[in-house]
Amino acid sequence: MIVLLNKPYGVLCQFTDRDGRATLADHVRVPDVYAAGRLDHDSEGLLVLTDDGALAHRLTDPRYKGAKTYLVQVEGEPSEAQVEALSRGVVLSDGATRPAHVHCVDAPKWLWPRVPPVRFRKTVPDAWLELTLSEGRNRQVRRMTAAVGLPTLRLIRTRVGEYTLGSLQPGETRRLL
Repeated sequence: MIVLLNKPYGVLCQFTDRDGRATLADHVRVPDVYAAGRLDHDSEGLLVLTDDGALAHRLTDPRYKGAKTYLVQVEGEPSEAQVEALSRGVVLSDGATRPAHVHCVDAPKWLWPRVPPVRFRKTVPDAWLELTLSEGRNRQVRRMTAAVGLPTLRLIRTRVGEYTLGSLQPGETRRLL
């Protein structure tokens, strides 16, 4: 069985939390499925849940080089050199990243408002990138954009392998099998 969830901002990628924070259990009503991968508490978007261990392994194991696509709102206006650096891969504290597919995009018209809203500053521009990775290190996208001088303001995963966010709204699920 496969369940797609549009994970809202502020939700933990686990089903329980002893501190009473929002978890997957607040949104996923299908029993015996587990997240194939994670999204940080402060990230949003597509999360694939499944009861199929082999599928979860294929989606998360770096050896399979499964592509994950993100929309990233960054602080600043990306230069060609910054986009090129992200595309080549950047050196992080845990080593160099694999090359990524990166390009500048317009702010998505379909995007829901985030609660709480992203900090707005009149004097600092922001921009959107679409970034596709074939690996999944801890907070990798945020660390990569920071490494090239473009701090991440908002991060939304739109694709994991063949699965896409589509029209799912925050907190909504779609059962595939």
